[in-house]
Amino acid sequence: MLWSIIAGAIVGCIAGKIMDTRLGWIMNILVGMLGSFVGSFLFGIIGFHTTGIASFIVSVIGACICIALARKIR
Repeated sequence: MLWSIIAGAIVGCIAGKIMDTRLGWIMNILVGMLGSFVGSFLFGIIGFHTTGIASFIVSVIGACICIALARKIR
């Protein structure tokens, strides 16, 4: 659980920098964790299953997608 929170914070922070969005730590954690799920799901649909550092990259891509969708909804 602690590892998920730490990884979510890092992924969310990186995605926030890429998407030029200022989020607080709690939102970074939530976006990172949600992004991990979204990225794994979308890449799994196309048959791309990852482990290791590739999972981290997929999580960042998923978090960027979540941020982009949130911008469209607002």
